Amino acid sequence: MTTVPKVVVFDCDGVLVDSVSSWKTLHDYFGTDNSHNLKRFIEGEISDTEFMRLDIRMWKEIQDPIYRDELFRSYSGVKVMPGAKELVTELKAAGIFVAIVSAGVDLFVSSIASMLKVDDWIANGFEFNEDDTLSDEGICRLHASKKNLIITKILEMHGFEAVDCVSVGDSEMDLSMQVAGSRFIGFNPTRESSKSAFAAAGIPVVTEKNLLSIKPYLGLE
Repeated sequence: MTTVPKVVVFDCDGVLVDSVSSWKTLHDYFGTDNSHNLKRFIEGEISDTEFMRLDIRMWKEIQDPIYRDELFRSYSGVKVMPGAKELVTELKAAGIFVAIVSAGVDLFVSSIASMLKVDDWIANGFEFNEDDTLSDEGICRLHASKKNLIITKILEMHGFEAVDCVSVGDSEMDLSMQVAGSRFIGFNPTRESSKSAFAAAGIPVVTEKNLLSIKPYLGLE
């Protein structure tokens, strides 16, 4: 029988929200394409900081200045993943600690964290100038391929053991969420590279696009 965890840590993009990437949402908004840099990033050719800098440069080539409010409005069409609200509500009602660890945009992730009333969250994001315009640099609070470092800190801060934790992600980079001794659930991977990585890792994968489908792997059904 699957043990009910004391902590569940979610990636945000593609897991809690029905959007592959909060960065891609901005590329769609400005009509830019970062697929080449994304490939380089996934393969470790460029750092998180450089990846963000290149994204911002692309947008500013289309429009400069860019104001904070406009960035926030660009997310207006993004929907919460089916089952996300219900699952988080059920987890919290059961006394389970819920966190979001995302390499997505803090401007967006913070609104999802507030909506779902999670216990803790962290994300990368932007620096703004005094007039609320976007600067040339991003803020790197975590590395997408080293999420385990953040999750370890969360567990230590709140007195949990790794065995108490289950993480949920949708991409190969999210495999870094699996702290030694913890569990990981792959949710609705969309890239072929993510599907291959999940298969190679031998972790459970849920392909139904509804977060309630992971409940059996949390010992809730």
